[in-house]
Amino acid sequence: MSTPRILVVDDEPQIRRVMRTMLSSNGYIVVEARTGEEALEILRKERPELILLDVNMPGMSGLETCREIRDQSDVAIIMLTVRNTEHDKVLALDAGADDYVVKPFGVEELLARIRAALRRTSSGEPVPAYVSNDLEIDFERRKLLVQGRPVRLTPKEFDLLRHLVANQGKPLEHRRLLQAVWGPDYGDETEYLRVFINQLRKKIEPDPAHPKYIHTDPWVGYRFEPASPVSNKTKKK
Repeated sequence: MSTPRILVVDDEPQIRRVMRTMLSSNGYIVVEARTGEEALEILRKERPELILLDVNMPGMSGLETCREIRDQSDVAIIMLTVRNTEHDKVLALDAGADDYVVKPFGVEELLARIRAALRRTSSGEPVPAYVSNDLEIDFERRKLLVQGRPVRLTPKEFDLLRHLVANQGKPLEHRRLLQAVWGPDYGDETEYLRVFINQLRKKIEPDPAHPKYIHTDPWVGYRFEPASPVSNKTKKK
């Protein structure tokens, strides 16, 4: 397995230096950018597996940069900020971040978040491909077709969808979903699920406001409800 490459995006030289030292000593390859514009240029050249992105930067903000990155890549993104309100977290996640870490943070906390962002959900049992009249999901190849058209999901979106489909028809509690997709250190970040579920609905649902597949079970969690299977007669048309 190749060594993960991490892009650190921050306008403060001292912060970049500290991050480089910490990440390098833990076995990661580190590249740096001072601005959002520079980060987008490096992204095309370096192909990092993860980006640590500061929210508050001069010029293109971290949120703008995150949106631009998401338009062209499914690289893992962790936003770094001094703001700790739920509103700020939702803004970051809605822009496309996989996670959100508040400054100041401990080394072990950040390393745990990096490992969580880089991990891919893997269970002992493979999940069979899901096919309905308007939705096809190939979990082995991580491919999604909606009404015959390819749709790109971020790694965390795909992992969340995989876990929902693997347990289709069953209500899954918030904590269980968080720990299955992000890792055992998570459990109370219900805003993560709210944002990611909304994003999934926009991408796979015929009418996101009236979900056909991903349902909310109030006070419990979420449930993937399978549609009627594709009939042989439908396939022959």
